[in-house]
Amino acid sequence: MARKSARKSARKSAARPAARAGKSERERIIAAFMALLAEKPMERIGSAEIAKAAGVSLADLRGTFASTLAILAAHMKAIDRAVLAGGDAEMAEEPPRERLFDVLMRRLEVLAPHKDAVRSLMRSATRNPGLAFALNGLAVRSQQWMLTAADIGASGPRGMLRAQGLALLFASVLRTWIHDEDEGLARTMAALDRALARGQRWSGFLDDLLRIPASACRLRPRRRRRADDEDTVAA
Repeated sequence: MARKSARKSARKSAARPAARAGKSERERIIAAFMALLAEKPMERIGSAEIAKAAGVSLADLRGTFASTLAILAAHMKAIDRAVLAGGDAEMAEEPPRERLFDVLMRRLEVLAPHKDAVRSLMRSATRNPGLAFALNGLAVRSQQWMLTAADIGASGPRGMLRAQGLALLFASVLRTWIHDEDEGLARTMAALDRALARGQRWSGFLDDLLRIPASACRLRPRRRRRADDEDTVAA
């Protein structure tokens, strides 16, 4: 069921308009930045250029966003909200992997109008380790919400590790997606399916790993008792 809904979503994505009339100042700034990002690397986009494209003053731009990274973070938050708002109640009975597949395909659907900007951003990240590190932080935060949308635990240390792993897996899928021109996104769905299979195995290993400290703690009192017995015998 998840795969069918994903195919329908992929076909509909091309028909969705990239922009809507009557945007707020904040939305205009984000749209202007993403349009510029589709044309040039992030490091070559200046604040004055963004303000001019958005039709706002530099003072208003500064009052709304502190940096281009802040604009990007706001864009990713908007993507998160769009994905979370588009949930399918019928997916609740599906296995976790299918639910997550559906959520991430919805994310790709929402990202479709910004594919050129995503491609540009990925190129910049490969040349700039600092940007890559910052983007990873934003991606992990988003993937925590994606896990939550799929009804998979995303809180605590285990949830953080899951989100980090999912961010890396999704980044690998994006490398296929930015080159996938097929309307049905067959290559992308296959890449996502393989990535989630790897993630499922990794998550099982993580669960086993996190059980080790509890086992170790249960062994410690026995060791103490043995030490106490030895002391008693020595006395």
